Amino acid sequence: MAGQPLADCIALLRARKWQAAHEIAQESKEPLAAWAHGIVHLIEGDESNAHYWYGEAGRAFPGMDAIDAEIAALEDDLVHEP
Repeated sequence: MAGQPLADCIALLRARKWQAAHEIAQESKEPLAAWAHGIVHLIEGDESNAHYWYGEAGRAFPGMDAIDAEIAALEDDLVHEP
């Protein structure tokens, strides 16, 4: 499993505390951090930045209303990451 910072980031995303989650995602070097960063911008409502970070994560942009599904999928990937 990956490190604690992204787990903390996910908890903040669930609570919609995007600014605090942004700090973690921005500083993290973990492979899933770009995806978390994209979700931050979904919550913030910044579609162009969300598109950018989904591209950096190598993921298709899910649309601005996919926040809960994306958080759940990120958490699942984090738990199952080698």
